[in-house]
Amino acid sequence: MRKYLLLLLALSFAPWAQGAFDIAQLMQGLASHPGGKARFTEKKFLAVLDRPIVATGEMTYLPPDRLEKRTLTPRPELLLLDRDTLSIERDKQRFSISLSQQPEARAFVDSIRSTLAGDRSALEKSYLLHLSGQPEKWTLTLLPSDQRIASLIQRIVVTGSRNQILSIEYLQADGDRSLLNIEPIPAK
Repeated sequence: MRKYLLLLLALSFAPWAQGAFDIAQLMQGLASHPGGKARFTEKKFLAVLDRPIVATGEMTYLPPDRLEKRTLTPRPELLLLDRDTLSIERDKQRFSISLSQQPEARAFVDSIRSTLAGDRSALEKSYLLHLSGQPEKWTLTLLPSDQRIASLIQRIVVTGSRNQILSIEYLQADGDRSLLNIEPIPAK
């Protein structure tokens, strides 16, 4: 009888063990996202200011390596990430950065792009990953594993639901932080 009860007890916990939500499942879900458009609100909290700087606009993601962030308020700005090039257009001026020439910038940019693409191996080149929550509501924390990156960023916290990222928070090493809230725009 005791063996029978132990077997029943073990079987009752089997779905829990098999159903544990892990980084591999999250990355697979993110990789399956087809891309699309979203509205964003970004708040930057700087130690030198009493109130956060608030920006709004739209983002477009085309997997696996094209991300456009178009800020509409308070000032128009276009940030375009296309493969290895980051281009910024502001006040009728445009400049580009080759990420292969800027490893710290590449690690920062890859924290966004690799998360969107569900590219775990790219993330793990520069970050330690910690996942908490369930598929419906998860939090992925990225902690820099490279000292050069850690001198700039203390941590990045990404939250989402299923294969959709809903917010990205950056805590810089100097204590400043920014919070990017993302609201998907349904495809028509």
